Amino acid sequence: MLAAVLASGTSAFAQDADASETAASARPTILFNRWQENWSKLADPALRTSPFDNLKYIPLMPSDPQSYMSIGINLRERFESLDAPSFGVAHSQPPQNYVIQRTEVFADIHPNANWQIFVELEDARAFGKTFLTPADEDRVDLEQAFSTYSTQLPGGELKLRVGRQEMAFDLQRFVSARDGPNVRQAYDAVWADWESGPWRLISFWSHPVQYGAATFDDTSNGHLQYGGVRIERNDIGPGKLSAYFTRFASDDDHYLFASGKERRNILDTHYAGTLAGFDWDLEVMGQGGHVGPKEVRAFAIGTLGGYTFVGLPWTPRLGLQFDIGSGNHNPYGKVLGTFNPLFPNGYYFTLSGYETYTNIIHLKPSVTVHPTPDLKVMAALGLRWRETTADAIYTIPAVPVAGTAGQGHLWTGLYQQLRVDYAFNANLTGAIEAVHYNVGDTIRRAGGHDSDYVGVELKFGW
Repeated sequence: MLAAVLASGTSAFAQDADASETAASARPTILFNRWQENWSKLADPALRTSPFDNLKYIPLMPSDPQSYMSIGINLRERFESLDAPSFGVAHSQPPQNYVIQRTEVFADIHPNANWQIFVELEDARAFGKTFLTPADEDRVDLEQAFSTYSTQLPGGELKLRVGRQEMAFDLQRFVSARDGPNVRQAYDAVWADWESGPWRLISFWSHPVQYGAATFDDTSNGHLQYGGVRIERNDIGPGKLSAYFTRFASDDDHYLFASGKERRNILDTHYAGTLAGFDWDLEVMGQGGHVGPKEVRAFAIGTLGGYTFVGLPWTPRLGLQFDIGSGNHNPYGKVLGTFNPLFPNGYYFTLSGYETYTNIIHLKPSVTVHPTPDLKVMAALGLRWRETTADAIYTIPAVPVAGTAGQGHLWTGLYQQLRVDYAFNANLTGAIEAVHYNVGDTIRRAGGHDSDYVGVELKFGW
C-alpha cells in the first residue's frame, strides 16, 4: 500500500479512512492528524486500561458520551548530519550536525456530537544547527486552533471548520503539513466539506502561516493566500479519483527569471488505488497565471507504484517512482516555466532536502521488506536530471543552486537511500534514514561535491 511506503507523509484525506477504522476498534490509535482521533470509546470505564486514560477522556456532560475533552502530546527528537548543504556549492553553509526537537501539546474539546474545538501549542527547537530557516525553529507558539461544526443533512454530511489548521492533499507532493522539517505548516483558513456516499466536495480559502523563531510571533496576512475547490469520488474502478482547482497569490515573489506579484491558477488531478497486489498513485498538476509581467506556464507529474509479493517471506514490495517538474526554458522570454511546488513534503523524495519538483526529472526504483510486522526496511536508488539546462538545479522547497542556471548538462546526479522504520509499541516509533548523493558534473563545476545525510529519529505520541 502507498500509505505504508510513505507512512510519515500520510495526507489528511488518507487519514479519513484511518479515522473510520479507529472508530470501529475497541481503543483509538495515534493518528497523523491528532484531531481526527475519537476517544469517546473511553466513555466505557472498562476500556480505560492504560495510565492517564482519565486525561484521554474527560467527560464534560456525563449524560452524553460524545461530550468530552481529550489531552495529548507529541514529541519528536531527530539527530541529523548533513555534510554539504546545497551540495556544498560556494561553501554556502558549513557541514551540519544537530538535533531538532518538536513538542506539541493539545486539547481536543467536544461540547457535543456536532462541535469540536481543537487547540495545539508547538515548541520546535534546533540544537547545534548554525544555519536556521523558518522551518527549523518556532519557540512556543500556536500551531492549531480551530472550531468545527458537523451535521447530518438530507443527502450527506456537512463540516465547517474555521481557524488555524493543518491540511494536506493526497501524498502531500504539493500541499502538505510539512512534517519532515521541524516546524509544521499551518493555514489560517475557512474550510467547508460536503460528503455524500462516494462523493466529497471541499472548498477552502487560507492565509498560509509564516513562522518566526520567537514566542507567539507567527503571523498570516492577505499578502500570501491559497485556496480553491476540490472534488473526490472513492469508487472509480479500483481506486479513488480527485481533482482540484486552486489559486496561489503572493504579493512579492522572486524567481531567477521573474519577480513581482504572483497569481497562479492551478489545476490538479489525482488517481490512486490497489488491485491484485499492485498499487499506484498518479498526480498531474498544471499552473497558469503570471509572475510580474511574465505569463506562467508550468507543470508537474508525479507517479509512484509497485507490486507486493504477499505470499513471500518479509512481504517484499518492488516500487518505481517517476517525477517531472518544469523549468524555465527561455530566460529572456515572456513566459515563466519554473514550477512552483507550493507547500511540498520533503518525505516524498528524501529527508536530505536535495530534491524538489522545480526543474526536475526523477526516477527511483526501490525495494521494501518487512522482516517483522513492526519493522520496515526500504532501499532505493534515485536518478536525477533537469527538465531544462536553461534553469537552475533546485533544492527544497525551491532554492536554486548557485552557478547552475544555464550551465552544464541535464544530468544532476544519483543517490542511494536506505530507510528503516520500527514501531516499538502503539505510542513510540523510530526511524533511521541514510542518503549518499553522487553529484554530476554541473554541480562539481559550480563548486559542489558528493554529500551524505544521516537522520535518526524517535517519535512519541500520547
